[in-house]
Amino acid sequence: MESSEDDDDFPTHEWITPQSSINSIYQSHTEKGIRKVCSELLELKDAVENLSGNMQSKYLAFLRLSEEVIEMEQELMELQKHVSAQGILVQDLMSGVCRELEVWNKCNSEEPDSEEELSEINRLLHNDLEDPKITFLDTIDVLLAEHKVEEALLAIITEESKSPELHDLEGNPSADGSSYRLAFLKKKEMLVDQIVRIAEQPYICTAELRKAVSGLAKLGKSSLALKLMLNAYDSRLQKNIEAFLPSCSIYSETYTAILSQLVFSTISVATKESTLIVGDMSTYMNRIVQWAEDEIESFVHLVKENSPSPETAAALRSASVCTQASLSHCSILESQGLKFSKLIMVLLQPYIDEVLDMNFRRARRRIIDLTRNENVALMSSQLDSPLSVTTPSNIIFSSIGKKFMSIVEDILDKLTPMVVLHFGRTILNKLLQLFDKYVELLIKALPGPSEDDNLIEQRESEDYRAETDAEQLGLLGTAYTVALELLPMAVSKIITPQNENKEVGGGSSESISIVAVSSVEYKDWRRQLQHSLEKLRDHFCRQYVLTFIYSREGKARLDARMYLEGKGDDLFWDSDPLPSLPFQALFARLQQLASVAGDVLLGKEKIQKILLSRLTETVVMWLSEEQEFWDVFKDDSAQLQPLGLQQLILDMHFIVEIAVCGGYSSRNVHQLVSAVITRAIGAFSAKGIDPQSALPEDEWFVDAAKTAISKLMLGTSESEMSEPDEHMVVNSEISDSDESLSSPSIIDSVDSFASANMGETDSPVYFTDPEA
Repeated sequence: MESSEDDDDFPTHEWITPQSSINSIYQSHTEKGIRKVCSELLELKDAVENLSGNMQSKYLAFLRLSEEVIEMEQELMELQKHVSAQGILVQDLMSGVCRELEVWNKCNSEEPDSEEELSEINRLLHNDLEDPKITFLDTIDVLLAEHKVEEALLAIITEESKSPELHDLEGNPSADGSSYRLAFLKKKEMLVDQIVRIAEQPYICTAELRKAVSGLAKLGKSSLALKLMLNAYDSRLQKNIEAFLPSCSIYSETYTAILSQLVFSTISVATKESTLIVGDMSTYMNRIVQWAEDEIESFVHLVKENSPSPETAAALRSASVCTQASLSHCSILESQGLKFSKLIMVLLQPYIDEVLDMNFRRARRRIIDLTRNENVALMSSQLDSPLSVTTPSNIIFSSIGKKFMSIVEDILDKLTPMVVLHFGRTILNKLLQLFDKYVELLIKALPGPSEDDNLIEQRESEDYRAETDAEQLGLLGTAYTVALELLPMAVSKIITPQNENKEVGGGSSESISIVAVSSVEYKDWRRQLQHSLEKLRDHFCRQYVLTFIYSREGKARLDARMYLEGKGDDLFWDSDPLPSLPFQALFARLQQLASVAGDVLLGKEKIQKILLSRLTETVVMWLSEEQEFWDVFKDDSAQLQPLGLQQLILDMHFIVEIAVCGGYSSRNVHQLVSAVITRAIGAFSAKGIDPQSALPEDEWFVDAAKTAISKLMLGTSESEMSEPDEHMVVNSEISDSDESLSSPSIIDSVDSFASANMGETDSPVYFTDPEA
């Protein structure tokens, strides 16, 4: 770029713009930036050169100072040599004087003026005998002034061991009041104070701390050495904890393990170091235990203070990890003679109990909300969410059951083996409470026979209602699967390993309050699950039977008046005896339920038999306990006929044969039927009817009931080619247009009934614990 001076050689005109103006106007920003950067670089270069110069000058000053120090050391050495030479000269002079005086004393026959003068002269002449002690004290002063602690310590220990008058200083420090003894004690205390100051430095390393407290122990200050050692480790622990505490919120589930590692590792190291320094720990073990207990109490306080909300899953996992880590560390400390397992459990138990209680409360709230404010996919053949337990593939599993197991798994997954070992009973009891809440939810989902339609419509917006037989059986089958398979399987995975560890001695050797679950308690827990199942089963059977017996208007279909005259619309006795229409309808309904159960509870034949058996028992039980039914026979205006008694007994035998044919006959059914027959005979006998002459043999009733079942099974297939048999038209009269009571085809009924016939037909079916 040309200089603006060239433009001054030419005359300027108004219409001509100088080149310098053009350059200043149109100079690019890039060029300006480059110029600015160059200027800054030059300034930086100057700064670097100045810094280098300063460093070099300081380095040279340091070298000069080092040389001066070396020269000073040499001068000190020469001064020491000079002092030593002067001392030797003085000693030689005094020795010569002594010899001269002795010679003079021998030559001079005159005696000294007094004994005191001789003793004074001897003291002055022989004063050099105390010089080693004075030299020693002066040496100690020099070593302490130069902070040569190790050399001073070695000198004091050596002097104390070889000088008889310095023995047993600690036991009786005032035994001898000699000046040297007192001076020695003073120098020793000065050394102790200097070592204490070194040990109390906040950033002292482990090696220096070990040297310091070891020196104190060698000086006979073991108690002080132990105190300084523990204080140093406590200070170091607090610094580590303060550095970690800000991370507790980040590692909300595992921060307790890190805190436990910090605390118990510090206790272990401090104990080992104290043993190495002090030696015999029997005298000081109580102090170490007290210090460690204080550290553990502070640790538990920190755990509670930094814990997440007690009702969260993170808090449960954190408490479990804390228990596991702490007890594991306690078992390691037992090899050092320290037993803190009982203490840690006493301190942690209230916190863990609170966390367990709050988490199970949260789980109960989740169970209550399972069917609220959402479209529940009640039936599903596959699991929507993965469960660690295996779900049977041959049963339609309800989504409520899957969600319940998911809730249980969420809790069990957070527990560690040590928590299960020490809180096993509490966990089982709370799981049982969860299952009871789940059963209550299912009971609410099963519609009752007396509910008002408007009430049902209002509750459908909040709670799901299982209306069809398939939905109700699905809920029951799921509950049985959860109680008998999934829940015990999930619990056994966490309890069984603990029992094995306890048997082989895997737990702590300290006698602490372990409440591990025994096999007897586990079986009792399973029996309580079964009792809850029985409550659900009985509710289902009761509401199912009452729905069958009573119409929507509340009128009973099983009316005793049909047995009074011996004739009526419900009785068929013209050709071959048949059970009354209500019991024919019961047979059809049980057939229908067995068919649905065969599809919904596929592979669960035992559950099917239990439900059908209990349903049959419930019908007969209602009949035996319904006082209004039996009051009809006691009415004075009632006209009883032998045919009515015969029909009633046939109906009872028909119920027995239904159970036998279906394969779910039980002793309870036979006993209840026998009781009803005995009561019926007594009621008719009271009216003057002789049962011996009015009733045929028992075999006749059994054969008639079996024949009736065969006819009812085959009647529909024959009626398909002719007019419908009025005997089989029962559902239209019983169901009140309830779709759930629609009769299946007779072929499906025969197949389903045959499929339900498992095992010996006469053997009773009970719900028992297979492991009991």
